[in-house]
Amino acid sequence: MDSQNLTREGLLLPDTGEPGFGVYVHWPFCAAKCPYCDFNSHVRHQPVDQERFAAAFLKEMASMRAISGPKTVTSVFLGGGTPSLMKPETVAAVLDGISRYWHVPEGIEITMEANPSSVEAERFRGYRAAGVNRVSMGVQALNDRDLKFLGRLHDVADALKAIKLAREIFPRMSFDLIYARPNQTVEEWERELKEAISYAVDHLSLYQLTIEEGTPFYGLHKAGKLIVPDGDQSALLYEATQEITEREGMPAYEVSNHARPGAESRHNLTYWRYGDYAGIGPGAHGRLTHGPKKLATSTERKPESWLELVERDGHGMVEQEMLGFEEQADELLLMGLRLKEGIDLVRWQQLSGREPDPNREQLLLEHGFIERLGNSRLRCTPAGMLILDSVVADLAC
Repeated sequence: MDSQNLTREGLLLPDTGEPGFGVYVHWPFCAAKCPYCDFNSHVRHQPVDQERFAAAFLKEMASMRAISGPKTVTSVFLGGGTPSLMKPETVAAVLDGISRYWHVPEGIEITMEANPSSVEAERFRGYRAAGVNRVSMGVQALNDRDLKFLGRLHDVADALKAIKLAREIFPRMSFDLIYARPNQTVEEWERELKEAISYAVDHLSLYQLTIEEGTPFYGLHKAGKLIVPDGDQSALLYEATQEITEREGMPAYEVSNHARPGAESRHNLTYWRYGDYAGIGPGAHGRLTHGPKKLATSTERKPESWLELVERDGHGMVEQEMLGFEEQADELLLMGLRLKEGIDLVRWQQLSGREPDPNREQLLLEHGFIERLGNSRLRCTPAGMLILDSVVADLAC
């Protein structure tokens, strides 16, 4: 069976366990700004010049290719913002550009984020024809009351229609839900999660509602007008999430991501395994190996300013920082301990130049927060995942 048939039937190239090389493209525009969102997203009341932005994406790709050198792409992710506001022709131009600058084998994962409004869902066939083979939808809740609270423009009927259409068109499909919402009980969340699993093909991203500074929710929370579950209630909701998804065959492979075996997000695994990735578009970040060091890149966040920079300079990068071995080791630890598979200790030791502090490691082992997998890997236990930031801080010292 050739690779084109494999892709058409949904049998994407398997995960090799290697970090890989990803390409992330950021479409920064949304139809509305959700009150919990602190992502780099912008609402524009005039039509966006998509052809101009597509040309700028390709121009920035050329600059990133000059830094990265020849690479084989293992995944592409079109994120945002709301990438499903792009015309299929724009998506096709972006994907063709990636193929122009790097080697893109048949059958790699190509993901696009989408919002499940009926207008965007009608474009799904065009995105599939452009090369997208995995869609990740921002459903966020499965009741209309909470969708309204979260500022979403769709209702449950729109979401279910889009899910059904995505299942018919794309080899892979995922959607997001936000839990630990105000007044949400464990029983309510369990019912909603079971319903979600009945719709999901192979992957769910399940995030606890967090109050981010600078968002409308932050102001309401600070004023005492928005009460979210406390730490104990959040822990109960998290534990119920792990139990139900495990039982239903979609265990967590990362703190907030759940998949049937073999359907894990290849692109996100590149981040968490601390692979290289090129970040294209307004507000995008990248990590590109440059000799013995790794170059951290970030681009101008404001779309129009980014566009002017790219058209003038060939890229919109506003920060470039060479990360030394110790900084890379810290980032590897921070990202890798999010994964159920944990971190490759040999790689961490090569970067950091040292072993984990034996006293700190022993203390975490005794409390049941971490465990060794043979001599080569270290990971957080389920209890450790609940205090992940503290575990990372202890091991990084």
